Amino acid sequence: MEFKKRNGGPAMGGASQAKKGKMNTEWEDSPSQFEEELALFDEMEMEAESGEGQAGHDVIPEGDLFSADLNPRWKRPHAPPLQPISDTLIFQQIDLDYYLGSAVAGMPGQVQGKVPIVRMFGVTDSGNSVCCHVHGFAPYFYVPAPNGFINAHLAEFQRELNSAVLKDMRSNKDNIAVTVLAVDITKKESMYHYHGNKPLDFLRITMAMPRLIAPAKRLLEQGFKFANFATQSYQAYEANIDFEIRFMVDSDVVGCCWIELPKGKYRLREERSEGQTVSLCQYEVDVAWNHLVSHPAEEEWQRIAPLRVLSFDIECAGRKGVFPEPEIDPVIQIASMVQRQGEKEPFIRMVFTLQSCASIVGSQILCFTQEKLLLQSWAEFVRTVDPDIITGYNIQNFDLPYLLNRAATLKVTCFLLRFIYFDLFVCVCKSQVDKLSLAPEDFIKTPTGDLFVKSSVRKGLLPEILENLLSARKRAKAELKKETDPFKKQVLDGRQLALKISANSVYGFTGAQVGKLPCLEISQSVTGFGRQMIEQTKQLVESRYTISNGYQADAKVVYGDTDSVMVKLGVATVQETMNLGKEAADWVSSHFVPPIKLEFEKVYYPYLLINKKRYAGLYFSSNAEHHDKMDCKGIETVRRDNCPLVANLINTCLQNILIDRDPDGAVAHAKEVISDLLCNRIDISQLVITKELTRTAQEYAGKQAHVELAERCVFTHSTTWSSSCPNLYCASLNPYWARAKLRLAWNENDLY
Repeated sequence: MEFKKRNGGPAMGGASQAKKGKMNTEWEDSPSQFEEELALFDEMEMEAESGEGQAGHDVIPEGDLFSADLNPRWKRPHAPPLQPISDTLIFQQIDLDYYLGSAVAGMPGQVQGKVPIVRMFGVTDSGNSVCCHVHGFAPYFYVPAPNGFINAHLAEFQRELNSAVLKDMRSNKDNIAVTVLAVDITKKESMYHYHGNKPLDFLRITMAMPRLIAPAKRLLEQGFKFANFATQSYQAYEANIDFEIRFMVDSDVVGCCWIELPKGKYRLREERSEGQTVSLCQYEVDVAWNHLVSHPAEEEWQRIAPLRVLSFDIECAGRKGVFPEPEIDPVIQIASMVQRQGEKEPFIRMVFTLQSCASIVGSQILCFTQEKLLLQSWAEFVRTVDPDIITGYNIQNFDLPYLLNRAATLKVTCFLLRFIYFDLFVCVCKSQVDKLSLAPEDFIKTPTGDLFVKSSVRKGLLPEILENLLSARKRAKAELKKETDPFKKQVLDGRQLALKISANSVYGFTGAQVGKLPCLEISQSVTGFGRQMIEQTKQLVESRYTISNGYQADAKVVYGDTDSVMVKLGVATVQETMNLGKEAADWVSSHFVPPIKLEFEKVYYPYLLINKKRYAGLYFSSNAEHHDKMDCKGIETVRRDNCPLVANLINTCLQNILIDRDPDGAVAHAKEVISDLLCNRIDISQLVITKELTRTAQEYAGKQAHVELAERCVFTHSTTWSSSCPNLYCASLNPYWARAKLRLAWNENDLY
């Protein structure tokens, strides 16, 4: 690996640099360096083969498997002894699930039968792997307490519900004796509708296992009777929340956060104790769910542990014209690279191959005589390297299923273990306004006719969520401005973008009727207010910025869409337009209810408006003297559903019109390209249209050209989900006929 880092490979960027030059720059040939490059390759290969376990071929004798002794540095760092009484264990969790296991002595929860145990996988700052078993957390949901319900009724309700769930079970393979662990009275409010700030009595029902919530919910909703209470239906709340999400919310755990296990609060599972450890992690511990500490991703806790990332790709010996089948076609090669998070170069480059192959500079090649040994050795290699994340192109749909099925066909035992695969305002019921004694100034009526209580009366749940998201994004952007480390800047930028997307999605999920929290009153009100404010902005701008009010010209709104308004102010320079735009934004914002604010964003000059959602122009934002970029929306230069010829043609024409201010030149160029096309002077690769196959042909409602092509073409690699399908339209009686050769997206397209 050292030679790779030192030399970086031969410099072969001449051609690519020439292609990146300006359009009118003459081609300049440079003296050929082929001999020097070839000699450098030979030198690198000789150095690689002389390195210890870094490059070259290793032929594995028949019957032998891969051995970690090839390079001890591939293993994780040595894990120092851990003393739970005196040592605090801190790790970054990267995955979380749960399983049903036996109760552990000294841990909270049931002591008999199977119990749900949350399992966390993570990595310490030193790179040691951790498996943490979290005990004592049980699933629960809520139902409204019936009228007249008091604490004395809790035991009877629990007993009757437990009996009903046991009778409803078709099988009891886990020998569950108690299905309902507890029933408690708690004060809660429904997030839907306004109830006058009066918490109501709810029953919190705690179940023994997550899978028991669904039958308990069904029995209660169908009608449930206990004691002297009449049979009635109970509306269940929070019964559709996944157990893992419930645990994360209640324990303040977020994705990939840092977890701290205080000293004296956890137990270490000893490797020498048979049956205790269930993973290959270096530390395996047990802890009560209320003893772990979760740190939010802020300040020092934004760091990332040295995660190990394995990238791999497989090659199969398929039959011509037939997609490889794991029951028949062998795996002939698996190429793997492993890199630590934060490092620029991978520290492992390995190729497992059947028989032999050519040398690969900087990579070590292991040759096997039997496919079964190849698969067993690669699995042992993965266990030795112990990656935290496994990535690759389409591995979830092809590579991993193929390897698992092929291993099953060859009866390869213990093939792989577990890794991470990477591939509201409160709505008011109209009929309740008078009953709750709300004055007209206490609520607002939206353009769609829905009523919402003002924040002065009761602040809704969604506004609080949005404020938290936006304030977190503001902090991330502030830290981004101060940060100097390039990697940390990327992390912070990704964080603020993720928070932005999360905030934007809050409005979206309320409009999904099949989602977790649908509320059409919110989504339609947001849309209604947006339309109303755009119209109000148009009226305000056009009434203020007029010649009669002392301005150079009458302002005219030329386009408005979703959350933006484009105004022609009629001034002479870009700088004047920017100044007036900022002034207009502040003035219009003063007419809106806080925190709604209209912001000045950009100036287009010149501006080409084709039709709705399709426009282009020179974008001025940071500097009034020179445009930042040529911005295009909705036209062929940015759309991916057309051929390169169209995108290049439109882009050149736009440059002629917008930058060179030469419309006649744009027309001449368009005519020239059309002439070249009709005279067959255009390279065929410029006419290829690539579309994605997202499902099988039978699942498409209508006939589409690329789907028809996928069924008709003869190819060496068959198409699968998420495959790109290059196709070419030709003159023919059959409009769906095309000649192209399909390849998966990672292969080059071969056109007839």
